[in-house]
Amino acid sequence: MRVRIYQPARNAMQSGNARSRKWVMEFPPQGRDIDPLMGWISSDDTQSQVRLRFDTLKQAEDYAREHGLDYVVQPPHSRAANIRPRGYGENFATDRRAPWTH
Repeated sequence: MRVRIYQPARNAMQSGNARSRKWVMEFPPQGRDIDPLMGWISSDDTQSQVRLRFDTLKQAEDYAREHGLDYVVQPPHSRAANIRPRGYGENFATDRRAPWTH
């Protein structure tokens, strides 16, 4: 079983960085069955519901090695460096690419 270690992305609905600094270890889902009567999808695998959180990547890798888990590390996506915060007054600046309208 190969687990995935990654740093989750920031929630798009919020401006803060909460819960995006920790590293997450996630187990892959195993086989799923379709119930013949109702058509629901079910699984006997409870490990796919487990997500472990670690403060550092090293802690997550050490945990995987201690428990004999094969792991893959996905590097975090960095935010574009050229984005700079702008103030409200800059909406009306003369150097804008396109004129500001409603």
